[in-house]
Amino acid sequence: MGRLFGTDGVRGMANADLTAELALGLSVAAAHVLAEAGTFAGHRPTAVVGRDPRASGEFLEAAVVAGLASAGVDVLRVGVLPTPAVAYLTGALGADLGVMLSASHNAMPDNGIKFFARGGHKLADELEDRIERVYDQHRTGEPWERPTGAGVGRVRSYEEGFDKYVAHLIGVLPNRLDGLKVVLDEAHGAAARVSPEAFTRAGAEIVTIGAEPDGLNINDGCGSTHLDLLKAAVVEHGADLGIAHDGDADRCLAVDAQGNEVDGDQILAVLALAMREQGTLRGDAVVGTVMSNLGFKIAMEREGLQLVQTGVGDRYVLEAMKEHGYALGGEQSGHVIILDHATTGDGTLTGLMLAARVAATGRTLADLAGVMERLPQVLVNVPDVDRSRVSTSAELTSAVIEAERELGSTGRVLLRPSGTEPLVRVMVEAADIDQARSVAGRLADVVKSALG
Repeated sequence: MGRLFGTDGVRGMANADLTAELALGLSVAAAHVLAEAGTFAGHRPTAVVGRDPRASGEFLEAAVVAGLASAGVDVLRVGVLPTPAVAYLTGALGADLGVMLSASHNAMPDNGIKFFARGGHKLADELEDRIERVYDQHRTGEPWERPTGAGVGRVRSYEEGFDKYVAHLIGVLPNRLDGLKVVLDEAHGAAARVSPEAFTRAGAEIVTIGAEPDGLNINDGCGSTHLDLLKAAVVEHGADLGIAHDGDADRCLAVDAQGNEVDGDQILAVLALAMREQGTLRGDAVVGTVMSNLGFKIAMEREGLQLVQTGVGDRYVLEAMKEHGYALGGEQSGHVIILDHATTGDGTLTGLMLAARVAATGRTLADLAGVMERLPQVLVNVPDVDRSRVSTSAELTSAVIEAERELGSTGRVLLRPSGTEPLVRVMVEAADIDQARSVAGRLADVVKSALG
């Protein structure tokens, strides 16, 4: 698998890349590294372990729990819950470590392991690196120091986690959802019970689809990566809006009453104005990425708000939010972080907050999302090129300058080398889709000739 930890934990095909042995070994290594870092000092350590419904999560959970307990860590098994629920419970229960087994929006054969530090925050990169080094060291034969007798970890189910998390979601809502009809697409994933329960307790009339996980159907033609079923269901049932999650429910996309998609940028725009009105949008700023639609930036500037842009990835959004004390950030894909109430993207919380804004204002979601005009965006991947020369090619620089001159203030160009493949991504936005396609095509040709 190369380097084990990526931007969102360890991920790969379950039982091929991500084996029970790997899961067990990483869990033991995590326990030892955190103990050496002083996290467990003066008390008996506790970990919260949860998973999404994938079939492979059953044996991987068993391996993780065994590894932690063998290293002297008590384990609270919370079962199938969203990633943000595991993060929340890690903090709320004062646990020293959280572990989530999920591959998020990936297809069912994949799975992943994500560790949370005390408080429910992502582990620092240096700790992940140390866990990987310690795992490799002991995988090659050096024996672990193992507790015995009363020193081994104890394991118990923590079924109260479901209600505790739902109560948290309801408790932070600014208003109820009475009178709203909402269709929920749960992607046959981790929020299949949580999200319907939370929306119902908040007062909404709900219709659910994709809420019958069987371990094999997660993300299969449904959820935030496949919105057609939700669009049709919203129109069929005459709902006010629809909410779609991915497999581990850290994302949220929406659909308005006419069946039109409302993406992460639009959701952020709606929530930013709501939070400013409520006095909770610190710094009058929202954090997005360089892939945020230009229409979002234009809308925020028109409303007197600042869009702070980071590299692509919710980890970079979160870093900027923490560094500068901002309260709201996210990505076009639907990762939305409301930092006062969550330490990671929380799809159920985002959906509830969006619905709450509809209920509070009496306006339709289409009207609210109309605060920004989503400019046409064309993305072209150019493979088999030298991505390292993107910033140094004079031919490419000249082509970009000419493209930006043609697009003017209502368009932009972004060339982004892939972090994992020998390709360059060409993104062009323009007021007109045909112009965006034309400019993107020409730039892609220049990338091929200049970097090929």
